[in-house]
Amino acid sequence: MTEELTVRPETVPVGGGERRSLRRDVSGPALLAGLVCIAVSFSGPLVVVLAAAAAGRLDEAHTASWIWAVSIGSGVSGFLLSWWTRTPVITAWSTPGAALLVTSLGAYPYREAIGAYAVSAVVVTLFGVTGWFGRLIAAVPVGIVNAMLAGILFSFGAGIFGAVHSAPALVVGSFAAFLLAKRLAPRYAVPVALLVGGVLAAVTVGLPLHLGSGGPTRPVFTVPAFSWSALVGLALPLTIVALASQNAPGLGVMRASGYRPDDRLLIGSTGVASLLMAPFGSPGVNLAAITAAICSGPESHPDPRKRYVAGMSSGALYVVVGSFGGVLVSLFTGLPKELIAVIAGVALLASLQGSLAAAVADERGRDAAVVTFLASASGMSLFGIGSAFWGLLFGLGTHLVLTLRKQPGRNSLV
Repeated sequence: MTEELTVRPETVPVGGGERRSLRRDVSGPALLAGLVCIAVSFSGPLVVVLAAAAAGRLDEAHTASWIWAVSIGSGVSGFLLSWWTRTPVITAWSTPGAALLVTSLGAYPYREAIGAYAVSAVVVTLFGVTGWFGRLIAAVPVGIVNAMLAGILFSFGAGIFGAVHSAPALVVGSFAAFLLAKRLAPRYAVPVALLVGGVLAAVTVGLPLHLGSGGPTRPVFTVPAFSWSALVGLALPLTIVALASQNAPGLGVMRASGYRPDDRLLIGSTGVASLLMAPFGSPGVNLAAITAAICSGPESHPDPRKRYVAGMSSGALYVVVGSFGGVLVSLFTGLPKELIAVIAGVALLASLQGSLAAAVADERGRDAAVVTFLASASGMSLFGIGSAFWGLLFGLGTHLVLTLRKQPGRNSLV
């Protein structure tokens, strides 16, 4: 038993006795990590989804169905995968994918867009279950993966201090509460920051926790149609974005946190979830990166084997929000942006610190790691693909150039 405590967490099938361990593993910080994950997901990325729906001239019913589909698909897949693998698997909709749809959805009939979503889901599933994508990602040096993650997380860490000018009392007070709790009760540092931040928000910038109206969301089923123009203009870029901008960083986050994810299971499962939800308006369900770092880091639980509870918490909350979008979506989107910035930032500090340390640990790979970090943190976008993919690509290019120059006889990436 002592030896088991030192091994890295890995994907483990659920056995008959796992239900009792789940009851023992539940903790307040892990449940809160799931809540922070949902707050981050619905406070910013949801705005991109709403903008894309407006660009596609969707009515209120189809827009609500879209939010329902991505929420239910993300929640059910994340909950079940976290429970089955005993690792924090966080799934979500693709924010870069939604951004892509802002400029392209309106150019196609809605039924053809649904057909493109379905085709993209099938392709992603094939890449997952065959293991092609996993073998490609496994060839990437660990330092580059960690540098990519650090680049993704950088804006969230910097966002703490970027919000000071608009709400100094809220941000400084919340951050001070986090540091004090970090010293006295590290496991509850984020909950304390959230509590203090909520109180400070209420007395300074305001805390408009208004609830929306309406009952459970009614999903709208749309029969897909297919056209070459939609397949080339929507399905192809959505597939590239899903694999490059979502699933690659998602696997990288899990590996950087010490897990060994089964890429065939995870990407294949999210592909199937995407296919099932496509007729209801979902452009895709993918592995998350930013919110995955919240749930897979030490702030959710000091024991990596018990962080899967954060993934299950996130999944359950996704289902609740998706089912009662009219009430709870308005609640999450009403939180002050400064409060979201500081809580997301402090929740990700440990992950950022670990990623930076691992990225520069190998002196021979520091050049490639720094290039990866800078490109990933830049926020650049090219051909509709976000900075995480380009950071990975530029880092690999740097690694290959320097490695081939110094060791011309080697062809491997590692």
